[in-house]
Amino acid sequence: MTETPSASLPTLPFGRTGHASSRLVFGAAALARVSQADADQALAQIRAAGVNHIDTAASYGDSERRLAPFLRRHRQDVFLATKTGERSHAAAREQIRRSLERMGVDRIDLIQLHNLVQEADWQQAFAEDGALRACVEARDEGLVRAIGVTGHGTRVAAMHRRSLERFDFDSVLLPMNPSLLRDARYAEEFEQLLAICAERRVAVQTIKSLARRRWPDGAAPTHDTWYEPLTDAAEIEGAVHWALARPGVFVDTAGDLRLLSAMLRAAASFPAGAPPARSAANADPAWARQTAPLFVRGFTPSA
Repeated sequence: MTETPSASLPTLPFGRTGHASSRLVFGAAALARVSQADADQALAQIRAAGVNHIDTAASYGDSERRLAPFLRRHRQDVFLATKTGERSHAAAREQIRRSLERMGVDRIDLIQLHNLVQEADWQQAFAEDGALRACVEARDEGLVRAIGVTGHGTRVAAMHRRSLERFDFDSVLLPMNPSLLRDARYAEEFEQLLAICAERRVAVQTIKSLARRRWPDGAAPTHDTWYEPLTDAAEIEGAVHWALARPGVFVDTAGDLRLLSAMLRAAASFPAGAPPARSAANADPAWARQTAPLFVRGFTPSA
């Protein structure tokens, strides 16, 4: 049976790309280690819910391959983004082409430099023989429409600002949740980045909205996320609504398919006329008080 897309999810122009993307973006890292049957079911679910934007990466296990059957039927219905974690021109050029082959498409809508936060990586990617050149060439050849940059850690907002000074990226991706924004420096740099993005019409994707904390030492993870996620439906709804209340941002779904249904329901129930949250750093709902930072400045990778 063919699923009919719904218009229940809020949409927003994805920067200056010309695409009206659902504000809830499907984070296809959740397809990294699942069967094709489970992937097919999840993709039918997001299509029925009205999600029209998929974000994957070359490094997400089998994700790109799992997307291929869906894309054979629905390529024109979705904004398709992937990422390259390579830093050199030659390696990034090859990886972009392998991504196209794995997904069975001849063009993607967005290629992103993946987790570009560390100084040495940044310098190499922007060098004459760096990965950015491969992305620009792919755009010029018609293989991609737009170019973005992503990252994790407490330094990412500042590094994205620096990247935007160097190149006119179409999108950025970074973490946003209450525990991170309790870091005053991160909050300040985050607001500065968003102001620049609004001025230049650069799309902003946010991740880690469901992060409760890192897995405690010795704990056996119960989900395929590298952090302990919120799992209670009411808490998930609160976290998704909190993130969507920030004007202009997109929210990626978590990296475990068991969290997908609750996130879709939460996004669908987001009040269309909800007042915008002017400063997410000031929000402190009960579920947020139970969260802890995933990144501690100076003590965790990329922080």
